[in-house]
Amino acid sequence: MNGGAILAEVLKKSGVQHMFTLCGGHIGPVYVEAEKAGLQVWDVRHEATAVFAADALARLSGVPGVVAVTAGPGVTNAMTALKNAQMAQSPLLLLGGATATLLRRRGALQDIDQAVLLHSTVKMELQAQRLRAVGPLARKALRVAHSGVPGPVFLELPVDLLYPEATVREWYGQKNKNAPGLAGKLAQWYIQRHLQRLFAGVEEQNEGVSLNPAAAAGQRLAGAARAVALQLRYARRPLLLLGSGAMLAPQRAAELAEAVQRLGIPVFLSGMARGLLGRHSAIQFQHHRKEALRAADLILLAGVPCDFRLDYGRHLNRRARTIAISRNRADLRQNLRPYRAYCADPAAFLVNLAAEAAGLPDWSEWKKTLQTREDERIAEIAQLALEPAPGGLNPLALFQRLEQLLPDRSVLVADGGDFAATAAYTLRPRKPLSWLDPGVFGTLGVGGGFALGAAAWYPGDYIWIIYGDGSAAYSLAEFETFAKNGLKVCGIVGNNGAWEQIARDQVALLGADTAVRLPRTDYHRVAEGYGAAGERVDTLEDFEEAIRRALVSMDQGTPYLINAMTGATSFRKGSISM
Repeated sequence: MNGGAILAEVLKKSGVQHMFTLCGGHIGPVYVEAEKAGLQVWDVRHEATAVFAADALARLSGVPGVVAVTAGPGVTNAMTALKNAQMAQSPLLLLGGATATLLRRRGALQDIDQAVLLHSTVKMELQAQRLRAVGPLARKALRVAHSGVPGPVFLELPVDLLYPEATVREWYGQKNKNAPGLAGKLAQWYIQRHLQRLFAGVEEQNEGVSLNPAAAAGQRLAGAARAVALQLRYARRPLLLLGSGAMLAPQRAAELAEAVQRLGIPVFLSGMARGLLGRHSAIQFQHHRKEALRAADLILLAGVPCDFRLDYGRHLNRRARTIAISRNRADLRQNLRPYRAYCADPAAFLVNLAAEAAGLPDWSEWKKTLQTREDERIAEIAQLALEPAPGGLNPLALFQRLEQLLPDRSVLVADGGDFAATAAYTLRPRKPLSWLDPGVFGTLGVGGGFALGAAAWYPGDYIWIIYGDGSAAYSLAEFETFAKNGLKVCGIVGNNGAWEQIARDQVALLGADTAVRLPRTDYHRVAEGYGAAGERVDTLEDFEEAIRRALVSMDQGTPYLINAMTGATSFRKGSISM
């Protein structure tokens, strides 16, 4: 039994079905044994993609995403994506290779202090020192990643714990077989003693870990829910903000959606919560959130931190009674002095609240006010979509067409600045857990990995990557991954020759376009080189036909890339938030 096989057994028995990796000599047995055990192993072109894919899979499934990367640069290449997962509260297990136990700190290939580097990026860093520790540490890592506020955990695995004992003994023997005299004999004795300790006492059975969402503390939540229900009965203008923190147990999405509908509180959805109520709902609003918050007299923040996205609390009516609900205790009072704060799972809390909240008002006048504003903004966006956009297609018009063409079985991945943010104003996810964006870290480059994770979890769905032309270059190589696996992925690149979100304000404020211009690259040709299909589009009619061709191509197992020549607009002027 080698370390790779032990790991594979623990993962399999814990319900892990997928592993993402980029190959490396330090970790070969990890992914080879995982495949033997029946896990789907996805190999990619960059370690960041592997982590992004595991992050997406974890958000959609609730089971920790598992990544295996080689030592040194394999681990450091994963760090930005790992930080993104931490800030998005995604459960994730990063398996990192490491140099052999006897060669640490002696100048071995790719030998660095990885645990120190990752300390601030993970919930816990673990290092296996003996083969018998691999199984228990893997179980501990999965439990920690999944529990409380979910997040990534790092498990470092020296290469001599992963390969079969006979192979490792042969390696060490060859390295020292010619050592002369007493010194040589002492070295051989020391090595044999080290190997004996390395492989002693290995478990015969490696149990799995229960990764089902823990049952909510119903009794405690019921009391808190009754107190909030009482406040709702007296509220005239309540508002519910539901964010990614409410989706940390995605298995409960349908139950949560039903509870939100029963409560009937006007709701704004953000992050992973987008799509929770489907494409349309009488209580769901998308526009003029700031104005609604300033008019509300009771605000429920369910899995929504009061950070820059709420202007550090300045969007909230100071006279309103604000109730914060989050698994993360630190989020409850960040830039906020809430009327009530509950450290609990927001989904469980809202389900309990719906059970306790009989006889609530219908708030019809308040909803009518919000709907009037909503309709006005939709009409305004429709008018802006008719305006010419110098240099190409108006992005608003493009997304309005896409909104009409998207199949119900679609998942949207936002990877970009201006183009992806524009999509958020016009595209409506069709179902719960069908919108993926980086989250609070705002990381560019998530597209390829998020699409892969979504395709792994939803193999029958169409996965649409909304790419800015800047962000597209981070993960275009993954079209090879999509092509060789026959995945239903289509990238739509808004190609306006600029890092537009930065360029718009930089030119206005600093008077220079330094470092913000891009050539109008034939990104579809790049995708074709990786085995996909694609085309350039210059008109809305061409775009409509391209979407139809993309659907046919994806159904035939060939991913697609639409390179849309877009122009500049002032729609999101002054939109940079920091």
